[in-house]
Amino acid sequence: QVQLVESGGGLVQVGGSLRLSCAASGRVISIDTMTWNRQAPGKERELVASISSGGSAYYADSVKGRFTISRDSAQNTWYLQMSSLKPEDTAVYYCNADRILFSDSSGPRWAVDYWGEGTLVTVSS
Repeated sequence: QVQLVESGGGLVQVGGSLRLSCAASGRVISIDTMTWNRQAPGKERELVASISSGGSAYYADSVKGRFTISRDSAQNTWYLQMSSLKPEDTAVYYCNADRILFSDSSGPRWAVDYWGEGTLVTVSS
């Protein structure tokens, strides 16, 4: 079975930096688009950044110029480098993979819309 495991969240002061990681475990062959999403208290989950299998990146306007998404396809891992953090960046951050090609006893097959458990980022002023 495939799992996505986030790490790197924590408490940081305004203007600080954090790097989040998301690693896919299991017999993963490839992953299409990788994304980071967040959900602040009392708000809906929102897309923060995405990166395609070809390396094309998208950023929400609220994080453009401050966050950088990257991926290591060989390690089935992707990252979110967050800088110049603001209190409004406080949220639970979730990684997502839109499609994962993995192998099990039935052979290679696709799984869609995989989510990690989330990691909390708190920016204090």
